[in-house]
Amino acid sequence: MYRNKELWRVILAVSIIIVGVTHFLVPQPYVKIMPPQLPYPLELVYLSGFYEILGGIGLLVPPVSQAAAWGLILLFIAVFPANINMAVNHIKIETIPYSDSPWLQAIRLPFQAVFIAWAWWYTKPSDKEKQASIIPKSLITKSLEWE
Repeated sequence: MYRNKELWRVILAVSIIIVGVTHFLVPQPYVKIMPPQLPYPLELVYLSGFYEILGGIGLLVPPVSQAAAWGLILLFIAVFPANINMAVNHIKIETIPYSDSPWLQAIRLPFQAVFIAWAWWYTKPSDKEKQASIIPKSLITKSLEWE
């Protein structure tokens, strides 16, 4: 698994960017699971989508990748109440088969810990030569170089 750490980084980054984009393209399912106590559900969906996209991109920019990983951890914690709301109230998302299944919803909740652990893996310094990057490492100046 450690041999493929950078492949897993790319998978997490691309996945979270795609999910973030869906917050803008198809926000209604996310709005539907927002706890009713929270104000401005659509705006919060857009905000979480923005930070998902930002965090996914950040994982692939070496000088900020550790900060992006911490940001994703905070985001995964922040959106957990929506997952709890979906499970407790058995909210069905029409585009997801069996989304109102109590078993599926109960199993889904612990996966948030998996995502947190996955992001936490990237809070540690990475091998500068091997770290996945969307910018050429030759363009990372000494003043921006990560530690």
